[in-house]
Amino acid sequence: MATQASDIHSTIRALTDNFESTFSIGDVTKIAECYTDNGMLLPTGFDFVKGKQDIKEFWQSAIDMGIKHIKIDILEVEQHDDTAIEMSNYTLSDSDKQVIDAGKGIVIWKKMGNSWKMHRDIWTSSLEQQ
Repeated sequence: MATQASDIHSTIRALTDNFESTFSIGDVTKIAECYTDNGMLLPTGFDFVKGKQDIKEFWQSAIDMGIKHIKIDILEVEQHDDTAIEMSNYTLSDSDKQVIDAGKGIVIWKKMGNSWKMHRDIWTSSLEQQ
């Protein structure tokens, strides 16, 4: 069992590294491909963002408002058959690496064939509301 936990953590870490680097170059089409076809975002202060097109538009608007980097610190990953649950901390920053937001999140991953995709992505800010 420990091997499976280690393997899934390494797999999700590699996919998250790819997500972070894809975000930093602003490729929202590739960002949307990280999600299942019926994936959903549940961001702080917004309603559900459903499906790849809406996910693409959401991330484009985040980039347009100045978010240039996402850093995700994975705390744990737990696998249940074709589902994995990730708990993490995140930091969003601008092009000068100044923090725009930081908080915590949970991603539910689904195995689609031989690859893992984000299915539900929820996060909340830990910064005090201004």
